[in-house]
Amino acid sequence: MSPLSVILGLSGPILTESERAFFRDADPWAFILFGRNIETPQQVQKLCAQLRECVGRDCLIFVDQEGGRVQRLKSPHWPTYPAASRFGELYSVEPAKGRRAAFLSYRLIAEDLRQLGITADCAPVLDLPQPEADPIISDRAFSTQIDAIIDMAHSCMAGLMMGGVAPVIKHIPGHGRAEVDSHKALPKISTDLKTLKDTDFLPFQAFKNAPMAMTAHAVYLAHSKTAVTVSKKGMKELIRDAIGFEGLVMSDDLDMKALTGGLTHKTERALAAGCDVALQCSGKLKDMVEVAKGAAPLEGEAYRRAIIAENCADSLTKLDRQSAEAEFNDLMGNLS
Repeated sequence: MSPLSVILGLSGPILTESERAFFRDADPWAFILFGRNIETPQQVQKLCAQLRECVGRDCLIFVDQEGGRVQRLKSPHWPTYPAASRFGELYSVEPAKGRRAAFLSYRLIAEDLRQLGITADCAPVLDLPQPEADPIISDRAFSTQIDAIIDMAHSCMAGLMMGGVAPVIKHIPGHGRAEVDSHKALPKISTDLKTLKDTDFLPFQAFKNAPMAMTAHAVYLAHSKTAVTVSKKGMKELIRDAIGFEGLVMSDDLDMKALTGGLTHKTERALAAGCDVALQCSGKLKDMVEVAKGAAPLEGEAYRRAIIAENCADSLTKLDRQSAEAEFNDLMGNLS
């Protein structure tokens, strides 16, 4: 039987017996780790091994490790990486150096993750930031220039995949105009569709063959009055048709306040709309039970996309870490 169409968190740095039993029975497709799950390299390695033992397969284990404000692996055990906008600053002066710095940063991140057993990173951010928008994206974006975003995101994805880590582009079809943080409320984007297609959608179109994408919990009022994550019309006409995205679509966290209703209902709506898998991050067992009630085993195109995503973490190249770090520090050190 195929795994359940969900990605789930867990409560802490040690797998509880209740979690172990639930994961064994529910068989989620993948897991995601947060700061609450991360203490030391040895502890994370053990946790990842135990999670895979629960489901009896080499499942993907995700983390948000962008750099800047969003990095779950932190000092003193792991390096601190720059926000994506820092590569954009370098790129604006010398594009080749910006691309190279982005590549090296994410290649080093991949090395950190893979050594722990983490095989998927929720990065890169392809959102096009706008000055009037909520600062939730801001410096997490590479640039305010579309071509620069695309260029550096290619470098980022190459770095991750060369290190055996599957990337997740986000937040499709574009979160850069959101005037509220979707963790707190539902963003309503009033920009006309032509403008969106000519701007915000373009970075995602350039990566329509990426293995995975995470949705934006946002309403695009020129198209629909429903958040795209739970909109069958939005999923088909914006993400699959207008952007042409062919990979696995995962929802953003169902716990976020942008979506209303109980977790079973949210899960049912996201999957019915066309998300291939639903992401739920709280790590609370009662919440995960509710999500599992609304989910179903992966099948058909969703299962095919999931297998392709897993395969993107299958191969890695050797890294001379000392040389890579020296080159990276030299590039970023020259940026005033």
